[in-house]
Amino acid sequence: MGKASDKKGGAGNGFSFIKMLPLLVIALAIVAFFVLELDEYLTFRMLSENRDYLIGFVSGNFPLAALLYMGLYIVVVAFSLPGGLLMTVTGGFLFGWVAAGLMTVFAATIGATLLFLIAATSLGEPLRKKAGPKLKKLEDGFSENALNYLLFLRLVPVFPFWLVNIAPAFLGVKLSTYVIGTFVGIIPGTFVFAYLGGGLDSIIREQQAIYQACLEGGHSNCALDFQISSLLTKEILFSFIALGVIALLPVVIKKFRNSSK
Repeated sequence: MGKASDKKGGAGNGFSFIKMLPLLVIALAIVAFFVLELDEYLTFRMLSENRDYLIGFVSGNFPLAALLYMGLYIVVVAFSLPGGLLMTVTGGFLFGWVAAGLMTVFAATIGATLLFLIAATSLGEPLRKKAGPKLKKLEDGFSENALNYLLFLRLVPVFPFWLVNIAPAFLGVKLSTYVIGTFVGIIPGTFVFAYLGGGLDSIIREQQAIYQACLEGGHSNCALDFQISSLLTKEILFSFIALGVIALLPVVIKKFRNSSK
């Protein structure tokens, strides 16, 4: 009788191994990614060393290269792996900023949606059942203007991409709202960095020259490296923040009107 009631209680909480399995797979994949040092393949150094091969492969196999790029991008986003920014810039370098921007927006939206569905199914529903009225109040406040809030989170690149992918799943955001907000919200940043990728070749050549000069100078601390994040200038960041503020204006206006009644 006690065992039966325990099983029933566990089911009532909404947590189950089957529901948690996708999250466990993601967690194991992240651990394996770093243990196997696969993160070394998503670095500026690796891109620089394989520049000629990548250009040749894309030139001779554009459709296949595009599919591989989108597939890898979906995996990176869905498994919350690092390297999304580097991939976006690299895509602009290899495919051209327009093609790379379009491919990246669709791939990132698909990957983010997969992660959202996993989080909503594995943890979202059970947590909402256990949290009670406190989360319900927060959920109601967020869902009332979910699209505007989501656009703000997507437009302003100060929050980790993976966090913005899963947070709405815990707040009961509708799938359609999430997809629209994600797709539209990532367009500006994606195309900006894809466009910046068009000038990546000059950066690669410059860094290679600096590295070679360092070696020829007999230095032992030479490193072929460039922080892609340095492309995010203050001007670009302020532009994204401005777009985010615009996305929140309808929410502010609505609250102002309600308070003045």
